[in-house]
Amino acid sequence: MNLDFSLLLVVLTTFTGLVWLVDSLLFRRRRMDRAVQKNVQLPRDPVIIEYSRSLFPVLLIVLLFRSFLFEPFKIPSGSMIPTLLVGDFIVVNKFAYGVKLPVLNKKILSIGEPERGDVVVFRYPVDPSVNFIKRLIGLPGDTITYRDKELFINGELVPKQESGRYTSDEVKCTTPRADAVLFRETVEDVEHDILLHERSGSRNGQWIVPAGHYFVMGDNRDRSNDSREWGFVPEENMMGRAVGIWMNFDYTKGCGDLSRIGKGIH
Repeated sequence: MNLDFSLLLVVLTTFTGLVWLVDSLLFRRRRMDRAVQKNVQLPRDPVIIEYSRSLFPVLLIVLLFRSFLFEPFKIPSGSMIPTLLVGDFIVVNKFAYGVKLPVLNKKILSIGEPERGDVVVFRYPVDPSVNFIKRLIGLPGDTITYRDKELFINGELVPKQESGRYTSDEVKCTTPRADAVLFRETVEDVEHDILLHERSGSRNGQWIVPAGHYFVMGDNRDRSNDSREWGFVPEENMMGRAVGIWMNFDYTKGCGDLSRIGKGIH
């Protein structure tokens, strides 16, 4: 079962804030007045009041930072190899595409728009409780064609240049198939690496991106569950742009890669 951490954080922040506020306005002064009248030591606040007063500021700061500025995510699969590896912990810029209310995900302030080539985090359209990360390929109105492992945007071939084999030594914890070939691709002005597998077929098709939606693909082109399979990402599902890696550790293999810490995402 997927836990909606944003909802939990909002509930806890609201609860602790209300407990602290109600006690401050209605009950704390009464406790003090009774102690003064009886000429006794001021009583300690109830445990729930103490915890609420201590936790509320912390929870509020975390909520504001996570909802409107930056949020951490973990990469669970290899669909974005070689850009992102299994076990990468990434930071996502939440305000890059506008400020949204937590939980409701309603945009209240427009700041910027998604651009081709961005690495984006979004709520999976098939199951919005699951977060996905892919590269944005198509904007609203674009015609995307994928044929014989060649990518076309609005009829124009997206250039790529072979860079050689991609071996398991280069990814340490993650082991792609031995037939992986590395290419340098350029989408708009964004240069990035992609993987193609020689023994995999091409998932050919053509898609016209509707208004208010986006077309995304994984950089591990033959090992990615993306818009070629399930369609488009609604604008309201967009969560932010991935900007950097702050840690790498693959729990399933029990190893990590310290060299990836601080690496930017392009």
